[in-house]
Amino acid sequence: MRTVIFDLDGTLADTSGDLIAAANVCFRKMGAGDVLCPRRDAGVALRGGRAMLSHGLTRLGRAGPADLIDQYYPVLLEAYARDIDRHTRLYPGAMAAVEQLRQDGFAVGICTNKPEALAETLLMRLGVRSAFAALLGADSLAVRKPDPEHLFETARRAGGDPARCLLVGDSDTDRNTARAAGAPCILVTFGPSGADMAALEPEALLDDYRALPALAAQLLGADAP
Repeated sequence: MRTVIFDLDGTLADTSGDLIAAANVCFRKMGAGDVLCPRRDAGVALRGGRAMLSHGLTRLGRAGPADLIDQYYPVLLEAYARDIDRHTRLYPGAMAAVEQLRQDGFAVGICTNKPEALAETLLMRLGVRSAFAALLGADSLAVRKPDPEHLFETARRAGGDPARCLLVGDSDTDRNTARAAGAPCILVTFGPSGADMAALEPEALLDDYRALPALAAQLLGADAP
């Protein structure tokens, strides 16, 4: 079965506001106030919790202390889990496209480098978990993106064929995952780093979710009769 696998943060949903709020909890505990800005640092947020902490510490002139990042990372996760959906919004048309893909006979799943429990919680809070046949997070396997096995196993658990899957994402991690898997990659241009996606040379760029079902059919071909 043809399979479309989605990244989560920055692809299906803009989660940057809640991620930055959680990081700023950490910086306030350090006595530094709100170091990250939801508008200016949205792209950093979608690279993950440790990246946000590192970026903020660099801004404070305290770059490099890995032990400080290790100390505050659990604090960030706890703060994020408390308010995981306060600012997060699904991108316009995302779920309509997922439903159309399902009607067209595609399996759909999510492969994210967010911890699995947090991803499950977020999708449940947003009311869309049941739309996806599989969800694998950063800690679901012994490997994670950009290792292609993370993508392949998501496709398998979704009931699809790993040899006929594509990845919809928003980052160089997603591009590198698809390349390592020998799979087509579609990168969205409406996320915080959208202007940088063309330089990664994906098989397709996505400006509007309404175009996704046709793109998926074009890249993966028709199902065998």
